[in-house]
Amino acid sequence: MGKKIFKDIEEDDSDTNVITKSDVKIQEPSMYRVLLHNDDYTPMDFVVDILESVFNMKHPQATQIMMDVHQKGVGVCGVYTCEIAETKVAIVTESARKEEYPLKCTMEQA
Repeated sequence: MGKKIFKDIEEDDSDTNVITKSDVKIQEPSMYRVLLHNDDYTPMDFVVDILESVFNMKHPQATQIMMDVHQKGVGVCGVYTCEIAETKVAIVTESARKEEYPLKCTMEQA
C-alpha cells in the first residue's frame, strides 16, 4: 500500500498558521492460517459441515480439505487476519465440543 498524507496545523504566537505534511506508513495486517488437525473420532461429515458453514466453502472444496486432514494429518481452512482467525478457531472448537468431538483447530502466522 502507498503512503497516506495528513496535514497538521501548527500554531505559533503570530496570527498565521503553518500547514505541514507528515507521512504515515500504512502496514498490512499480519495474516494467519487456520488449520484443522486429524483425530480418530471426529466424523468426516462433521468436518465437511464445519468447512462449509464456518469457512463458507463449496462441498467439493470442503471435501478435498477434509481428505487432506484425514490423509496428511492437517488441512488449511483459509488465511485471515488475526481477529478473524481467532474467531473461526473459537467457533470450530465450540461446535466440536458441543457435539463431543475432539476436533482440533489452530492458527499459525502465514
